[in-house]
Amino acid sequence: MRARRKKHGAQRLDACREKGIVIDSKNELPVGFLPAEIEIGCGKGDFIIEMAKRHPERNYIAFEKKDDIALEAAERLDREGLTNVRVMVADAGELETLFAPGDLINLYTNFPDPWAKTRYIKRRLTNRSFLEIYKRLLPVGGCVFFKTDNRILFDYSLSEFRACGYRLENVTNDLHASDFAAENIVTEYETLFSQKGFKINRLEAYIDEKTLETYPPMKWTYTEDEAADKTPEDEADGNNKDNDG
Repeated sequence: MRARRKKHGAQRLDACREKGIVIDSKNELPVGFLPAEIEIGCGKGDFIIEMAKRHPERNYIAFEKKDDIALEAAERLDREGLTNVRVMVADAGELETLFAPGDLINLYTNFPDPWAKTRYIKRRLTNRSFLEIYKRLLPVGGCVFFKTDNRILFDYSLSEFRACGYRLENVTNDLHASDFAAENIVTEYETLFSQKGFKINRLEAYIDEKTLETYPPMKWTYTEDEAADKTPEDEADGNNKDNDG
């Protein structure tokens, strides 16, 4: 279901810009705000707001490409009076345009679009083209934290992280029954998926010196489920194209 446009959304978003909650460039950040942690696809802000409350000593960037949804997060931040979060309305593909190495510490992506159709695999936030961007921006010791209810996406992501040389830790296919549940921040989507009976998958992918070495490209091979999900358009669109990042 498509979200309704917010009444006076553009004006309200501009009001958040005037307050410095929404920014268009890192140059608008307060002195000393960077390096910060970033969430790609912050949604309504459930996760980033709770993180900011738990860790007032850290700074956060909430990245959201849909302006109406970014507005909800920004207005919630305003009501909460949190000063260690800024919202950016931008697409993940703009990360390297907006930030430089050293600007970011850790990256979070919670329940991103799985882009189930084969021809859209490169749009996945855990496709190696994005993982290489994260490697260039995050420092040695930096981490990508990833959660999803989609097991096909999760298994795909494990393969992509390994192909790009990330060190995987704390991997689970049932977060809520794991040792990590106590510290987990449950988002709106997470609650919805859990109530429907889906198990939540989680991993931490760290960058170390070995990660920064050059890894040979790996050709994508379909899992049985992904092959079944192909459409006639997929077959016509290059007949099983490689998805090297």
